Amino acid sequence: MLNLIHLKVLAAVARHGSVTEAARELHYSQPSVSHYLSRLEAATGVKLIQRVGRGIRLTPEGQLLATRSAEIVGRVEAATSELAAQVGLRAGRVRLAANASSLSTIVPKAATALTRAHPGLELILFDRHPVEALQLLRQGKIDVALVYRYAGAPVEEEEEGFRLVHVGDDSIHLVSRRPEDSIANHLHSAWIGGCERCQNELIALCRHAGFTPRIASLSDDMVVVQALVAAGVGVTTLPGLALRAHRNPGVHTTELTGFTRRLYAATYGDPPDPPATSALIQAIQDAAR
Repeated sequence: MLNLIHLKVLAAVARHGSVTEAARELHYSQPSVSHYLSRLEAATGVKLIQRVGRGIRLTPEGQLLATRSAEIVGRVEAATSELAAQVGLRAGRVRLAANASSLSTIVPKAATALTRAHPGLELILFDRHPVEALQLLRQGKIDVALVYRYAGAPVEEEEEGFRLVHVGDDSIHLVSRRPEDSIANHLHSAWIGGCERCQNELIALCRHAGFTPRIASLSDDMVVVQALVAAGVGVTTLPGLALRAHRNPGVHTTELTGFTRRLYAATYGDPPDPPATSALIQAIQDAAR
């Protein structure tokens, strides 16, 4: 039996003539796209893709099925849109997990816009770090996970199979008691670490400056961390969203140019997303601008 997601992948490959570009459009990894194409060939019993040098091309059978796939996917998407328009998102719920800095800044703005556009839609929120949020998403306990990854970081194993929509970037700042400070000034300072992902980023930033930080304290709380810095306990790094949510007057912040977090709205499962999920993602994108 033909699978809708496999047909959507084939249609995207036919549009772009490239597995890489199809993966980028669909927010899949390249191995996932290749896997879906192999599954589709197994289901149909015919060769759909041929290797040509470093690229690919569709066989005549592949081109025929790709044309029909585009029609089928288009009809499904049209039906989804028509149903959403008919229902008008007058009822239902959508569940979101995000970390504290996003929940304090982007999410309230998105929630306001979502409620204004769809007053009958219930938004349920969970405060979770990215790894925990993705676990909830995989388990079907939430509909969207608002997560971050550091620019240039490889896709982690636990992120395989998720569809990621880039919603914005977040700056990284050194938090200390000196104005116009730099990481290099704190070779011998005590550092305050956070969650595992944040701590890995902190270590990478310091190693880029030529040393490994001495992490003496740990806290995930942006209020606690800044209070510790203000008291002279240590220095740390925080994202711009955390500083927008709370700013201790006793600290100074220095933006670290060239280092950012990338923010993504993650979903799991075959597309298309339910209308309520799509509406939430759009609200998050608008709020993050």
